[in-house]
Amino acid sequence: MFRMLRTRAPARWIASGAALCALLMSVAEAQGFNVVIREGSEARTPIAVVPFGWQGSGPPPFDIAGVVSNDLAMSGRFEPMTTAQMPQRPSQAAQVDFPQWLRADAAYLVIGTLVENSADNFTARFQLFDVVRATPLTEFRYQATRAELRRTAHRLADRVFEELTGFRGVFDTQIAYVIEEPRADGSKLFHLMVSDADGENARSAHRSTQPVLSPTWSPDSRRIAYVWFENGVSGVYVQTLRTGTRERVSARAGVNSAPTFSPDGRMLALVLSRDTGNLDIHTLDLSTQVLRQLTTDAGIDTEPEWSPDGRTIYFNSDRSGGPQIYRVGTEAGQRAQRITFDCVYCARPRVSPDGKFIALVNGENNRYRIAAWDIEAERLNLLTPDGRLDESPSFAPNGAQIVYASKAANGRGVLASVTTDGRFRTELASAGDVREPVWGPFRSPE
Repeated sequence: MFRMLRTRAPARWIASGAALCALLMSVAEAQGFNVVIREGSEARTPIAVVPFGWQGSGPPPFDIAGVVSNDLAMSGRFEPMTTAQMPQRPSQAAQVDFPQWLRADAAYLVIGTLVENSADNFTARFQLFDVVRATPLTEFRYQATRAELRRTAHRLADRVFEELTGFRGVFDTQIAYVIEEPRADGSKLFHLMVSDADGENARSAHRSTQPVLSPTWSPDSRRIAYVWFENGVSGVYVQTLRTGTRERVSARAGVNSAPTFSPDGRMLALVLSRDTGNLDIHTLDLSTQVLRQLTTDAGIDTEPEWSPDGRTIYFNSDRSGGPQIYRVGTEAGQRAQRITFDCVYCARPRVSPDGKFIALVNGENNRYRIAAWDIEAERLNLLTPDGRLDESPSFAPNGAQIVYASKAANGRGVLASVTTDGRFRTELASAGDVREPVWGPFRSPE
């Protein structure tokens, strides 16, 4: 189990500039993701992450500095030095020669040591310095087993990112997504995948020859709900990731689709057609199976999303003639209100962690782009310019970035990400056909 020991209070320095991002790299190594920088309007901050010193027997068991450096580079905000560019390789504060690093144009410096306590127990110590001011900013110690060293590196990168940007890092988070794998007989195999945010430790949580759709995370990051067409019939399932245990929570007559967990994890919002055949928003208490219908309009109501306080559900409806975003209170009998008016097509709403914005798909003239709706200002901000077929937006848990699915030139589904101010955009090309990404919540340090 992880243990974090904070040895000094950080002297917080928050970087100037626009909202900063922590870039997603998701999906299995086997799928061969390549990150393509599509847009970036700000210079990256130079930083050096020196290879960690090693105090133990044999060679170092893991390259912590390499993972930290890669994480920061993938954020799009930082430009780490290569090892060859480093003027020295200190592992302790007394060894740092600040004038040398200043001449090498490093703005910040990370050094550290990995100590072997026993065959399967290690302590990673690191320090972060402001090179220009020649002062320490923060230092931490993490204890971990051999299997936890990669996650320790991500958590260390999170500490550096937060210290320098003011945003909590998301390197130690996970992504869920669906891959469609074509087979020789023309059929498809559907994989529900879960990976770390840098694409490592990817695994198939569920696979089937029947479609798997609409994954969504529980607030504690321990469960995923999704739609599975077992035997050709739609049902909503909740799966515990650690054990693989799967429970069917809704298999009512007609459509069962689009589940999403309430902020406390006790309920699902979902779409059911039931006896009427009309798609409406419902809530389902997972412990009691008590079902509550929230919408009754003749239009199609779908894609529900909870507000952070759990009092409101946003959803997509065509009741006004075309897809628009509405909201309704979670108590029965409340009237739904339309909130988007500045777009011809607005769909797939996803609420930011602070509840101030809604990421959505904006469609016009057969172009589908990711946009952010400012709830208070009632203003739509377009974030992606290409609009080939951008869909399924999902906020990072720090609210600084949105991951979404797009289409490559060959028509294959790829993952992409964009900062919430639209200034930095990346595409993650893969050999697999990827869709419906959803960014998981912050994980506990266990």
